Amino acid sequence: MDEEEFGFSRSYFLAKELGGSRKKSTQKISDINVVEEQELRAAAANIEPKHEKEIEALINSYKSLYPKWVFELRCGFGLLMYGFGSKKSLIEDFASTALTEYSVVVINGYLQSINIKQVVIALAELLWDQSKAKRRNASGTLPKDQQPFNAQSMDDLLAFLNGSEVDENDCVICLVVHNIDGPGLRDSETQQYLARLASCSHIHIVASIDHVNAPLLWDKKMVHTQFNWYWYHVPTFAPYKVEGLFFPLILAHGNTAQSAKTAAIVLQSLTPNAQGVFKILAEYQLSHPDEEGMPIDELYTISRERFLVSSQVTLNSHLTEFKDHELVKTRRHSDGQDCLYIPLATDALEKLLAEIS
Repeated sequence: MDEEEFGFSRSYFLAKELGGSRKKSTQKISDINVVEEQELRAAAANIEPKHEKEIEALINSYKSLYPKWVFELRCGFGLLMYGFGSKKSLIEDFASTALTEYSVVVINGYLQSINIKQVVIALAELLWDQSKAKRRNASGTLPKDQQPFNAQSMDDLLAFLNGSEVDENDCVICLVVHNIDGPGLRDSETQQYLARLASCSHIHIVASIDHVNAPLLWDKKMVHTQFNWYWYHVPTFAPYKVEGLFFPLILAHGNTAQSAKTAAIVLQSLTPNAQGVFKILAEYQLSHPDEEGMPIDELYTISRERFLVSSQVTLNSHLTEFKDHELVKTRRHSDGQDCLYIPLATDALEKLLAEIS
């Protein structure tokens, strides 16, 4: 070992020794004096844009590709936009100016929950209406009646969108998916349905991604056969104003009033019996602050006594609604029993009860 290497090794171990003896900080992230979310969003909205001329030239260069994008959709490719910045305005401009001959359905994948079956039903109904209108104009006769789509399975709906029941080649719907990698679409089952949807003969798809690991959602068959993506790097450097509304800001306090108000809006969309069940759980949580939650059996007993549910199945359907809207969560009690709790602070829960009472 030469003198230079020896000196480096000695310095390395000396630094490690000094670092180990240094007093560790007792400061925590929770000690940071963060601002309210509303104030932080207002400050972010007031940030002045920069490089506007350069960004405008960049967007115009993308707009010159619109005819090429339409041609690729007609050739059976799906368009996948990626790159830094919100691509929502760009894709919507493309749809409104270059896809005017098609019906366009938009999915906002940045929302927290999306019912993929309702989307497929809407596409099937739209395609059926298009087919009826074209046949009426062509022959003056209406096609045979169709079984209600909301009573059909996903396999039947996808078969209809890909089948010969609609034989007009010009009956095509463009599906626009903002953030196909978003939280409401990220699970494996939904991605499989989207891939099958994209491969249907009457569907064209245009989508965007923003998560660095988004390609891990798909296997080789989905990428090359079903979605058949044509990838476009289209950084826009535009702020995620709309998409960001549905995500909590890391540097902001959870606003108690805002949390209670949001939960109240969701509860008001549910049935009176479902609201009654939620009130029982909320009252229990406020009167038993030291407990881990309310046992499901106890909730069922009280709900039945108040004629809010008639069976365990009814209660489970209410709980599923609560969990889908993230109003209620489950955790394991110390005795091994599952219990329910509302993920809100005490003051927010009190405001929520006052709001819905």
